[in-house]
Amino acid sequence: MKKKIAIAMGGYSSEYRISINSGNMVYKNLDRSKYEPYRVHIMQHEWFVVADDDTPYPINKSNFTVKIKDKVIVFDCVFNTIHGTPGENGLLQAYLNLVGIPQTSCDFYQAALTFNKRDLISVLKPYGIKTAINYFLNKGDEVLVDEIVGKVGLPCFVKANKSGSSFGITKVKNAEDLEQAIKFAFKEDDEIIIESFLDGTEVSVGVITYKGEVLALPVTEIVSENEFFDYEAKYLGKSQEITPARISDEQTLEVQEIAKHIYSRLKMRGLTRSEFIFHNNQAHFIEMNTTPGLSEASILPQQAAKANISLTDLFGSAIEAAL
Repeated sequence: MKKKIAIAMGGYSSEYRISINSGNMVYKNLDRSKYEPYRVHIMQHEWFVVADDDTPYPINKSNFTVKIKDKVIVFDCVFNTIHGTPGENGLLQAYLNLVGIPQTSCDFYQAALTFNKRDLISVLKPYGIKTAINYFLNKGDEVLVDEIVGKVGLPCFVKANKSGSSFGITKVKNAEDLEQAIKFAFKEDDEIIIESFLDGTEVSVGVITYKGEVLALPVTEIVSENEFFDYEAKYLGKSQEITPARISDEQTLEVQEIAKHIYSRLKMRGLTRSEFIFHNNQAHFIEMNTTPGLSEASILPQQAAKANISLTDLFGSAIEAAL
């Protein structure tokens, strides 16, 4: 009997449109001989299944079922493609755990940890993972410009602590621009992280559980036409994404091993993508994405293709691991 798969997409954050694209890519590529997929839109005020004729059917939140034409659909698994809240910060994972439905991404604790850049960096540092120099602010804290610049230097990056797709990020070159960048970041989150500038080659490493094994995918080099790998660079073609990356074999192996080490130490599951910058020829960790983009423009599908893994196999393996 075919497994009924709910593809969760949308979300409550600025990334919901990107998530819809990812979810539709999963829907398009799932093996119909094994799975019966349903597009489930998780929106701020309503959760519903979108039928092939675009009719919406509301999800029963008490048990995550849906009634379609007098038939109640009970899902065997949820394929989580939500970027941002509630699918990337652990809320959806915790809910599905309570109602007893397996899902394809990491567990709720790991999702909450990795979604919080500040806390993730703090957890990884004892394992010797190199990162930028960081300064943290909560909304309402006094902004001490001289202290911040003295610690992280200029230029620096001001980021929303719990946000993705480069929303709420500014590269600051002058001290007088720092407060405005902080205000901009606080529009996305009530916590921000200010990082020292790392000068070097930026790379992205997909690490997945594939057919029962932890696998590091081919490394992608990111060359942005803009100041950094911002929203335009990620989604509007303002960057080159070169797979495999133009780095040495030794650097490739090094960054893949670090990414796998992080994945294993955090007891991750599912599809992940971690970002690094080779600063002074050493890989410095930037962040981990536990529900990476899966649209045609996304990096992880490009890496899977270079590893000769089809999207059908990639998505099917994630479901089988969850089940």
